[in-house]
Amino acid sequence: MMDESELLNTAVADLALVQDVEQAQQIIRSAARRLANAHGSSVVLLDHGYCFYADEDAVSPLWKGQRFPVRQCISGWSILNRQPAVVPDIQVDERVPQDAYRPTFVKSLAIVPMRVEDPLGAIGAYWIQPHQVTDEELTRLQSLAAAAGAALTRLMVSGDSAQGVTRLVSSGATGEPG
Repeated sequence: MMDESELLNTAVADLALVQDVEQAQQIIRSAARRLANAHGSSVVLLDHGYCFYADEDAVSPLWKGQRFPVRQCISGWSILNRQPAVVPDIQVDERVPQDAYRPTFVKSLAIVPMRVEDPLGAIGAYWIQPHQVTDEELTRLQSLAAAAGAALTRLMVSGDSAQGVTRLVSSGATGEPG
């Protein structure tokens, strides 16, 4: 079994070679869940003022395929503020839309933006019970997010597979519905 540093190195290497958006999302979601020792993970892409939950890997369904206004969700907060959102207990953080989380298993979360200087999305990690995210877990997620942002940017620029990514990120991080 790989330790976290080997897993991160493998994910970064795989993202450097990935040829399509779907494959990139699979690498991101799988690695995020394992790197954070989480019960779930998601890949969230900015889509014309909305957070689009493009992919997930979780013990039960979360929000795959759904969109939430960027200013009304915790992933959007992370994207707009260009910083991680770490929430040990979702019930006491006003940034977390309780109605969206109530039907899920999520009690704690960490969200990190992809491509911090000009975010195109975020990676989410989720836990079943209240969880204090460690510095190591957060650092691993941020490293993965940096590699993920670079991979998705490369795919956008290359033109191959860019159609899906370009549509999702063409609005930039304005936070305004398109």
